[in-house]
Amino acid sequence: METGFWSVGAAVLSFVISAVVGKILIPILHKLKYGQTILDIGPSWHKNKQGTPTMGGIMFIIAIIISAPLAILFLNLFGKVYEPTGYSLKKETFCVLIGLGMALLYGVVGFLDDYIKVVKKRNLGLTASQKLVFQFSIAIAYVVLNAIFGYGSKTYIPFYGSVELGQFAIIYHIISVIVIVGIVNAVNLADGIDGLVGSETFFAGLAYMIIASMMTMPCSTILSAALAGGCLGFLLWNFHPAKVFMGDTGSLFLGGMVCVLAFGMNMPIILIPISLVYILEMFSVILQVTYFKLTHGKRLFKMSPIHHHFEKCGWSEVKIVMVFSTFTAVVGALTALWVLFGLK
Repeated sequence: METGFWSVGAAVLSFVISAVVGKILIPILHKLKYGQTILDIGPSWHKNKQGTPTMGGIMFIIAIIISAPLAILFLNLFGKVYEPTGYSLKKETFCVLIGLGMALLYGVVGFLDDYIKVVKKRNLGLTASQKLVFQFSIAIAYVVLNAIFGYGSKTYIPFYGSVELGQFAIIYHIISVIVIVGIVNAVNLADGIDGLVGSETFFAGLAYMIIASMMTMPCSTILSAALAGGCLGFLLWNFHPAKVFMGDTGSLFLGGMVCVLAFGMNMPIILIPISLVYILEMFSVILQVTYFKLTHGKRLFKMSPIHHHFEKCGWSEVKIVMVFSTFTAVVGALTALWVLFGLK
């Protein structure tokens, strides 16, 4: 009951802040002329979106970094939390705040990228090598801190239970860094249609919230709820036709959030199914490039990432968002059932 109350509070507050900040921020972005430049490599009909303000991810970033820590603080001060053997509210609070800090740093990298694009008028923003250096540095720092203060010696797998990492801990942490960077970039690639990533991440947040609640992890439950609420508030402005784009500021932050929620519950294996839609988007790009090179110019998809393929097939943006979001919701529900029946 305590966790549910503060989680609902975090979700509602995050929603309200995100929506209200949008009302204030969008006119400012227009005034500063922080509009999105639509590249020629995209669908031709996206050209009419030229000039739509970007960096809108600031809306849900502000919402989440206010609502989640506030609700967690109140939970620690006034809540009565059941602490089973091996669980510590203070430890989870610390780990969740470390994760939120990591996601925020990814948002900062995205902001730098957006700023260079729209202010410095360099369409490609940060170079690929610069992005990777920043992204790997952030992921390494997070994994090291999580290993020291959080879950460095074991991980949890549904139906199997806790797995001691032992001598494989270093390999596990290296893989963790690679997975985090990969998922963050996958979310970034998936952001190409009005309302798409915001809707998908809303359902990802709901799935995490349900799972964290089942695992008796109140801080992760609150952070997941804040994520869902912030995305929903953003969608008021981003759903087709979008009045603002999240930009790399938002997509990199959301990528970080999707990762830290799984790692914060010490169950990173659930990151794979919950992030499946982003992963498929990323692999559609990899397959397209590989096939193009191997066949000397032939294309596997009409366009990649795969949401653009469906656009080329005649699907509307709204239909793509509905189908992809429903897929995310179904996979999230199945993942929650997997965890529920696999609890040990």
